[in-house]
Amino acid sequence: MRIFSYIIILIFISLMYSCNSQNETLKVGTNVWPGYEPIYIAREIGKLNQDKVKLVEFGSSSQVIRAYRKNLLNGAGLTVDEVIFLKSLGFDPKIVLIADISNGADVLIVKPYIKSLKDLKGKKIGVENTALGAFFLTRILEKAGLNKKDIIIVPLEVNQHYKAFIEGKVDAVITFEAVKTRLLKKGGKILFDSSKIYGEIVDVFIVEEDFIDKNKNVVKYFVNSWFEGLNFLKTRPENAFEMVAQREGISIEEVKKSYEGLILPSREENVKLMTTKLKETIALITKILKERNLIDKNFNFKPEELIDVRFVKEK
Repeated sequence: MRIFSYIIILIFISLMYSCNSQNETLKVGTNVWPGYEPIYIAREIGKLNQDKVKLVEFGSSSQVIRAYRKNLLNGAGLTVDEVIFLKSLGFDPKIVLIADISNGADVLIVKPYIKSLKDLKGKKIGVENTALGAFFLTRILEKAGLNKKDIIIVPLEVNQHYKAFIEGKVDAVITFEAVKTRLLKKGGKILFDSSKIYGEIVDVFIVEEDFIDKNKNVVKYFVNSWFEGLNFLKTRPENAFEMVAQREGISIEEVKKSYEGLILPSREENVKLMTTKLKETIALITKILKERNLIDKNFNFKPEELIDVRFVKEK
């Protein structure tokens, strides 16, 4: 009888351990970006349990990456190039969903005296010190027929873009909403945007592989919550825009404008993109990052190693 009791206790302890390992909190970091708002909308409408998923907002993607590298996060909203950068450092991020595709949302804003991309020569360009900033700048310079030696790079985190531009510390800045709208009101003009390199700037959500292995249900819950928030945004935009405006401290009109350059894929579109186009995008960006010495040239991996499509396929 005593042996039977011990067995029962051991089974109970084992079950408790198993349950706990399946209920670890997913800590997801993002910067302020309209493409990430559906998950915050999900939280606002009661579709995201903060005991299961904790959202941590940072002032810039640089800060998100730093927190991820310090293992303070096990999930994050980042651009594909930033995910490749983390992979090159030895992390095991898996893309579990595509948040948005930039189709004009990321921009190069310049002073009025800069008339063409060639006029950037000798000018000070503010850019965030991230893989995305470096990648976008590289693509702009390629289009201009210039290289990094032809310009003066001024490293700036996104929360410094507005002040540096209006105070004349830079001649141009690579930025996005809500800074974009504010700078346009101050006389800045868009000289180049992400629609010119469509499909190359993609925001995704990643989760570390070891967390996924132990907490598949939590990851599935996160992805389902995302699509709850996205559905609310698409079916009740006025209510959603008001939530975003209050959360980000901007006007509803500014919120509306911020979505004009973004494509937010549905669940079905996610599945299609993650099994086709996303692999091509990863391969292209990896090639460019290597050519520009932004990651180790000897770093090799298969694009599908970064993608886990299971959670968008199954509700």
